[in-house]
Amino acid sequence: MIIGVGIDVVDVDRFTATLERTPRLREKLFTDVERDLPASSLAARFAAKEAIAKALGAPGNMHWHDATVHRTVGGPPEVELRGTVLARADALGVRTWHLSISHDAGIASAMVVAEG
Repeated sequence: MIIGVGIDVVDVDRFTATLERTPRLREKLFTDVERDLPASSLAARFAAKEAIAKALGAPGNMHWHDATVHRTVGGPPEVELRGTVLARADALGVRTWHLSISHDAGIASAMVVAEG
């Protein structure tokens, strides 16, 4: 059963400029695993986290560090949840995540399906 769907699009140049203007934002938005990735990958992960939040109904009490997007070799990216994001997903009965991320031509995008 599909519990939620989320999608987000990020302008990579605008996102990069924001990170440069506000250096601490990188620490606020990304986990240690994600933080040193190239700007286009960070923009895609930000889009993924936004899409995850939308699929969960976008409650305002979730923390950015409570979701990590991992690369996988030869497969789709994986979502690792903990803390506030995991609590919301558990409350809604989410058991499986389907995530697609992309970055091309200056745009990063993510689409997620939360399934119970």
